[in-house]
Amino acid sequence: MFNRPQVTPVPPDPRWAAQLQVRIDGEDVVAQTVGEGGRRPFTQEVLPTDGHGPHWATREGRRVVPGEPECTRGCCGYLSVCVQRHGQNVEWTDWEVPVNQIPPPTIAVRL
Repeated sequence: MFNRPQVTPVPPDPRWAAQLQVRIDGEDVVAQTVGEGGRRPFTQEVLPTDGHGPHWATREGRRVVPGEPECTRGCCGYLSVCVQRHGQNVEWTDWEVPVNQIPPPTIAVRL
């Protein structure tokens, strides 16, 4: 079964530049793990004007950091995930989460 992704922009605020809210099947997977005051993926990182950003899924899996708690990664850690493309499918697996958080489940999306 495939998951249903939804990505919406979050305007900049005094602390963070413009970010993206990532919902999978209606759940904000980043905010649930890093907290509401934490950092989400920066829009400019995910959608750079000069090509594909680090979150772009390829056949070679890569670890990306879609967020970190408000206290930053030096204190509690950060949220990271391995992103890999398998033909028309993209998987987010092997989550690493901030201290005392529960990792999201594996996510599979059909393009």
